[in-house]
Amino acid sequence: MLLWINGPFGGGKTQTAHELQRRLPGSFLSDPEHVGFALRRMTPPALRGDFQDLVSWRRGVVEVLDRALTGHDGVIVVPMTVVEPAYFREIVGGLRDRGHDVRHFALLAERETVVRRLRERVFGHAAQVVLGKDVPLRRESFALRVLDRCLERLREPEFAEHVWTDHITVPQVADRIAASAGLTLAPNTDSRLRGRVRRTWTSVKHIRFD
Repeated sequence: MLLWINGPFGGGKTQTAHELQRRLPGSFLSDPEHVGFALRRMTPPALRGDFQDLVSWRRGVVEVLDRALTGHDGVIVVPMTVVEPAYFREIVGGLRDRGHDVRHFALLAERETVVRRLRERVFGHAAQVVLGKDVPLRRESFALRVLDRCLERLREPEFAEHVWTDHITVPQVADRIAASAGLTLAPNTDSRLRGRVRRTWTSVKHIRFD
């Protein structure tokens, strides 16, 4: 089985995916962004754009995930924002056409909730402390620019199952996804502080500089 965790940038995909992987024995987290950033590094700056527009990225993701699903006994967890219906059908539909059990979940929240989460990211929070709370979110500017489009697209029935996350924690989001997929997670034994430290460290590990 593959759990595809979709959602807007800043919507909690990565945190939820890591929570699922942590509490789901034998699972493996596979991040399609690695394929995309590898393609960017192989391309002159003037030719770079959204790597999702590259056929090589979409086909590569299908091939890699097909191999992972075929050769791995556990659940594959994939955190990735995909809001173009044609790309979604090509990748998720392509994996299903190959006989794989793909469960897709779109994490949704009100716009104000996502903006607040973006502001609380590691660099954004540090900048606000030093420069004031209204400092532009430079690293989050792309996420903010496409936020409305992401939220609008992901509300469509094609991107169900929808999970609204405004008033529930990351562990609770993971619990809902697991229950819907018929999976049993290990109990969440983190204290509030330990959970916060864990999520902060996950954010730090996923800071992108390219």
